[in-house]
Amino acid sequence: MTLPSAFVLSNPEGLYDPGANAYSHVAEVQAGSRLLYVAGQGGEDLQGRLSSRFDEQARQALANLKIALASRGATLQHVCKLTLLVVDHSEARLRQWVTEAERAWGGRMAPTCTLIPVPRLALDGMLVEIDAVAALLP
Repeated sequence: MTLPSAFVLSNPEGLYDPGANAYSHVAEVQAGSRLLYVAGQGGEDLQGRLSSRFDEQARQALANLKIALASRGATLQHVCKLTLLVVDHSEARLRQWVTEAERAWGGRMAPTCTLIPVPRLALDGMLVEIDAVAALLP
């Protein structure tokens, strides 16, 4: 189901196509939209357990983001901006993130995203953290 959007994603001519890395260059948010700011979601499950695998933490972090969004009536389709923090970032971890993001967004255009390599996150063993901005029609 496609929801009416409070924003438009685009990739302007003159910039490389970021689709292979699971993000878009620009998100234009409609004036008067209701904005949700979601704090960084890590890969911990309900009991606070973290997998040692990056791909599993990325999948769980996206599942946690979905729960946070749903609590305010939103879905991943409403996300216009992500910030992705990755411990020990590498091309292999980027490919794993792209796989999980493509699965989560189901082939639709992914939101804008900034990936920031970091040496450590809040919890021992935490490898990825995702914060998000979502825009909903009023």
